[in-house]
Parts: sequence; structure tokens; C-alpha cells
Amino acid sequence: MKKHFLAALLAALGSVGFSVASQAQQDFAAGEIRSLQVRDNVYMLVGAGGNITMQVKDEGILLVDTQFAPLSEKIVAAIRKISDKPIHYIVNTHHHGDHTGGNANLRAVGTTVSGGNMAGAIRDSGVGAAIVAHENVLLRLSSATGPQAVPSGGWPTSTFFGKKKELYYNDEGIEIIHVPAAHTDGDSIVFFRQSDVISAGDVFGTTSYPVIDIPGGGSYAGIVSALERLVDIIIPVYGQDGGTLVIPGHGRLSNLGDVLNYREMVIVVRDRMQGMIDAGMTLEQVKAAKPTQDYDPVYGSTTGFWTTDRFIEAAYRSLSNPPEDAP
Repeated sequence: MKKHFLAALLAALGSVGFSVASQAQQDFAAGEIRSLQVRDNVYMLVGAGGNITMQVKDEGILLVDTQFAPLSEKIVAAIRKISDKPIHYIVNTHHHGDHTGGNANLRAVGTTVSGGNMAGAIRDSGVGAAIVAHENVLLRLSSATGPQAVPSGGWPTSTFFGKKKELYYNDEGIEIIHVPAAHTDGDSIVFFRQSDVISAGDVFGTTSYPVIDIPGGGSYAGIVSALERLVDIIIPVYGQDGGTLVIPGHGRLSNLGDVLNYREMVIVVRDRMQGMIDAGMTLEQVKAAKPTQDYDPVYGSTTGFWTTDRFIEAAYRSLSNPPEDAP
């Protein structure tokens, strides 16, 4: 299991130039999975990887993302404290290993739905839970030579290539909405319409500046567009509080106020950096100008795998050469 984890972790972070395997091993040694009930039928599972969203009712269990493979046993134990229903669906918000590393393990303990609006859509029906994702997630995970290559047991089994995919499960409409060229080229946000909960993946977080995986198809413009899409969906009870709840890729449970604050930071930093780039400033000159200084106490870091310097480097590169398909 450790060997599998190290390979998955290095693959997950390799495309953005990180190597934190030894630190992650220490994290897993004492790691635990904590659960928070978000709504009646929706839970947030928190561990060393990206947050997991769990929707559960009479039909069974749907998971959004699966964290790292070595945590799978603990994740299953946390799930079983809530429900003994079968895992039928796993939705991946993107391809990075801190969100997909446990795909094969959790798929193996699940079962495929054989009827309903997904009947016949799964190429290996009857073998574990269905893994649903944008087709770019499959392309990244199944690449024989790419940095994200993983065994086929962890690949998506049902993909989509349009703007969104819809499911109806546990008496609830679920929209899996593709947000292109954002954190990666395969990002999706998952909207549980009756529960009024959004699982945002890594297009939104509360613990760091946006991670822009440029080799993985991400872009600064796409991050901004994805945040705008989130804001469009969220409806607060009053002002900026309550109402639609958002489970971020990393960090605490959030609402519209949190997303607006994050979006404001992303836009302000973009405008500052774009002005510097347009003025002909080099990357080192931009760093010296400290365009993120007033936000660093909340989102900045000088240690770990996504430091403020790395964010500025990725932002500078993306803003200097935006991809043609960026929103």
C-alpha cells in the first residue's frame, strides 16, 4: 500500500513540480477521517487528501472524490459509521491523486447500479461502483506515459465531454458541471440540487491560493470563470450567509461569503499581476513587488507543496501566455 501511495502521490504532484512523499507518509501514519453532516443526506469527510462529499439515502451511497489510497480503509470505516448501504457511484472532480488515489479501493467495495438512467452506460457493469468524471480525467489517468498514469481499476468507467452530466440518485437531481481549463482541464463541480450543496473540488479552497496546474490544462482565467460559475449557483438565506453550502477541495465548509471573498482575492491578485506583466516586469520583479502581500496571512505559505512563490510563478506564466481554450 505504501508503494502504491508513493507512486500515486508523486504522479499527482509531479505535473506541478512537487515532491512531498516523506511528509505525506508521516501524515498518513497518524491520519484520521473526520465526518461532518452538512445536510440530512450529505456529509463531508475530511482527511489528508481532498475533502470527500458523501450523499446517502435508501438507494445507497454516492461519493465525490476518494483521497489517497492508503486512507481507503479508514474512509470505509468512517462511511460505515454513517451507513451500511452499498457504494454505487464515485464522482471525480479532477485527476490529481489526492482526490482519485482511492478510486480502485473504494470502487472495489462498491457495486454497480444495474437499472435506472445509467443502465448500459457502464462498460464493465457489475464490477464495483461506477466512477464518473469528465473525459479529460480518463485521458489523464489512462495515459501510458503521462505523469498521472494509474492502474485501470482506478479509471473512470462513465465519462462525459459536454458542459455537464446529470444523475438522479437517492431522490435527488445531481448536476456534474464541467468548468474548463481551471485547476486542470477536467474539473467538475457537483451540485446536489435538493440538498442545496455544492462539491467544488479544487477550483475553490479555503487554505491556500489557487493551485494552477498548467501542464494539466489549468489556467488563471479558468479559475476565475469557475468561481463565477459557483457564485451563479449559490443562493444565500440572507446577505452572504447561509443558504447553499459549498464543500471546498480543501478546507472548511463554506457559503457564499467565503466564495465571494476568495473570488475577490483571485481577481484582485490577477489585476495587479496583469498590470505588472503588461508593464514588462519580469517574474522576479513581480515577486519583489509582492502582489499578494495583503492576502498572505490568510492564503500564503512559505512551506509545503504550494507556497506563495509557486502560486505567483504559475499565475505569471498563465497570465503571460493564456491558453487559447481558456474561458
